This record gives sequence, C-alpha cells and structure tokens, in this order.
Amino acid sequence: MNRKLGALALAFLTVTMLAACGSTKASTTSSGKPKVSLMVGGLNKQIYLPFTLAKQLGYYDKYGIGVTLNDEPAGVDAETAMLAGQVNGVGGFYDHTIDLQTKGKQTQSVIQLLRAPGEVELCRTDLKGEIRSASDWSGRKLGVTGLGSSTNFLTKALAVHAGVAVDKVTPIAVQAGNTFIAAMQHKAIDCGMTTEPTITAVLQKHLGYVLTDMRSMEGTRQVLGGTYPSTSVYMQTDWVNNNRDTVQRLVNALVDTLHFIQNHTAAQIADQMPPDYYTGVGKAAYVKALDAEKAIYSPDGVMPADGPKTVYDVLSQFNPSMKGKTADLNATFTTAFVQQAVKDVH
Repeated sequence: MNRKLGALALAFLTVTMLAACGSTKASTTSSGKPKVSLMVGGLNKQIYLPFTLAKQLGYYDKYGIGVTLNDEPAGVDAETAMLAGQVNGVGGFYDHTIDLQTKGKQTQSVIQLLRAPGEVELCRTDLKGEIRSASDWSGRKLGVTGLGSSTNFLTKALAVHAGVAVDKVTPIAVQAGNTFIAAMQHKAIDCGMTTEPTITAVLQKHLGYVLTDMRSMEGTRQVLGGTYPSTSVYMQTDWVNNNRDTVQRLVNALVDTLHFIQNHTAAQIADQMPPDYYTGVGKAAYVKALDAEKAIYSPDGVMPADGPKTVYDVLSQFNPSMKGKTADLNATFTTAFVQQAVKDVH
C-alpha cells in the first residue's frame, strides 16, 4: 500500500513540476540578457533556415537575447520536449498548436515564419508507373519525419483527400537527409514527405520523382485548399504570458531576419549559412532550391488570415482526437509580438 501511495505521490509531483515549467520566468545570461531555449525540427532544413540565419547575422545579440538552438529531426519530439519543460519553445509547424489544444494543452504561435509547408511527396523512381497520385497509396509504406509529426499530419490529409483511408497506409519514421535517402535506396518506403535540401539530393541521385509539391503558395492551395502556415515559434501559453519581454526580443530578431530574406538573393542568404548545411547537395543546388521556394517565407511574421481555418479543416479530416470538437483558433496564435516588432525592428 505504501509503495502504491509513494508512486502516486511521485506521479503527482512530476505532473506539478511539468505544469510549473509553463509558468516559470526566463533565466538570464551572465551579462543579464534573458535566455530562451528552442528545439527546432531539423536546423539544416530550409524550412527552418531563419533560426540559424538570425544567429549567423548576430540578430539575437542585436535585440539583447541569448538563444540556444537545439536540433531535433522530428517536430513531434520537439513538441514533447517543450511540454516536458526541457526547452521553452519549438521551431516547428503551427498545426501542432491546434492538435495540442484538442488534447487540453494550451500553446500558441508567437510568430509565423512560413506561409506554406515547403514539403514535397517523393515516390521511388521504380514505382513511377504504379503510383501516379495519392489515390494509389493503398497498402503503401509512406515515409514521414516522425509519427505524430506535421509530415505525418499532411501525409494522412493527402491520403484522405485522395479517397484512401488512413488505416490503408503505413507511416514509417525516416526523419530527413541521409536517413530518408537510405530509406528510398533500400526500398524501406514507397513514397515519403520531406523538404529541401533532401528533395534536391533525392532528385540528383534519381532515386525518386515528385508526386505532390507544396514548395509554393499556389501549389499548397491546390493540394490543401487554402493557405497552410507552417514553420512558427510556438510555446506554452502560460510561459508566453509570464515572459513577454523575452518573447518580444526573440520575435524582433526573427522579424528582422525575415526582412533580410526578403531583401537579399538566395545566393546572399546561402553565403551566411554554415557550409555543412549544403554539403550533401552542393552550394549551387542549395541556392537554386532556396530561390525556387523563397516566396513561402513570410515577409513580416504575421499569421495569414485564412491560415488557421485551413489547418483546422485539414487536421479534422483524419485526426480522431478532433472528432466532435471545436477549436478556439484565436487562442492558438498571437499577432501582438509581430505588431510590436514593426516599431522595434530597425
């Protein structure tokens, strides 16, 4: 009996500590600057480029904030780390905030970095005659970065939209980069969803072909029916409310970075990035890919007006946790910080 009570007490203490993580104040650096830790779902992916670019440009220092960037190949694992209090926020897709709200977790996006997913569904070259669209997916193995990730969400949405039930496909977690490429080479997956520069690497090696392309606003609307805001910074709502100055400094740095992206060529942006970000494909191919999808980066960090509803509609097609539930979409994001950034960024 005592052992059972002890276990219950430990479980209660753990939950209490985790809940407290959402309301704690940000710590500071030795020089007194507020600190924030972010876990990003793949720092070397072009869809998450603004986080490293801001660091390379010195913008975190410019706005007086110490930022620690942690790399995690799958966004769902980054989400888990944030909920456990291991990091303060996530560099990941906005759709997680809606999914979490239906599970009773209150999080919000504080800045929207991308207006489209930047994702492509690639299928193995040897299957070109067999898989012409997602309607041919029944019984297929489909690669995603992680189970419960945004690529998993989008893959299921594509299947349902094409008339294929989600229980007729098998998601396989293959992350991105070399592990994704190896999964294609060894036929561990039939198709898979990934981003640049992995897309370019697969095409260069003639391992796959493009089935569905969401690297543009127009392509995304055709596939998903509207604007699908993707990369954001999302945090637990309590933490945001208790650390507004820290969040503002972070948003200011990222808005300034978005301005840099808008005002510079893909080649100039690539010049700022660490060389190992494009070693797998070569700098020229990296620049070409970035130039082709540059328009999906938000010019100002503002949430697109039709974005939250599009994301909700897509998720509700297949997500069992959303069946019969409504979502307070206004609680899943805030524009207050990007509106203030208009005054602060110079």
